[in-house]
Amino acid sequence: MGTKTADETGAATGAEATNDKEKVNVAKSDEVTEPEAGPAEDTATDEIDDEDGEELPEAAQQEGPTGVGQGAGAVVSAALGLVSLTGSWVGTVASARQSLVGQLHAQTATSSDVAKLLDEGYGDAWKATALWGGVFALIALIVGVAVLARPAFGAPGKPQAGWIKSVAWGGVALGVVGLLLAVLKYTDLLLSLPSTS
Repeated sequence: MGTKTADETGAATGAEATNDKEKVNVAKSDEVTEPEAGPAEDTATDEIDDEDGEELPEAAQQEGPTGVGQGAGAVVSAALGLVSLTGSWVGTVASARQSLVGQLHAQTATSSDVAKLLDEGYGDAWKATALWGGVFALIALIVGVAVLARPAFGAPGKPQAGWIKSVAWGGVALGVVGLLLAVLKYTDLLLSLPSTS
């Protein structure tokens, strides 16, 4: 037949027309215009005035704290909480020292009371490990709570970043669990020494 469709006549559909307009807009937005020399000179003058001690521009005055310290505190809290659960070099050294002291007492002891020797050799070392784990857990808990409480005493209207809250809550949770385990280990409620009877 003699009729032509819209595609054959070269008429563009709505989507194609939009794409052509977008191409035109992109071409227009890529054009670079140079600012006038007047405002650049004013900016340079303002920077020199700021160094002399005059007022800072409004944008610099409105900037608040960046939250870097809070983020670092949250990470430290989580790391200390993890250390309280997995153990630390300080706890290992304290445990080895207590074990050595127990061995020295066993060699110089005149009685062969097995319960006393076991407690001095291994029980005190276990308690030293638990004590250092508890110290790290308590520090993690304090740092985490301080990071979470900091926005209440900081700049009003500036919310704390979500990742800082999440990491700080993780540090608090690890600190609570580490402190609970340390207390349970120190009081021999968890993994107590075997009985010698």
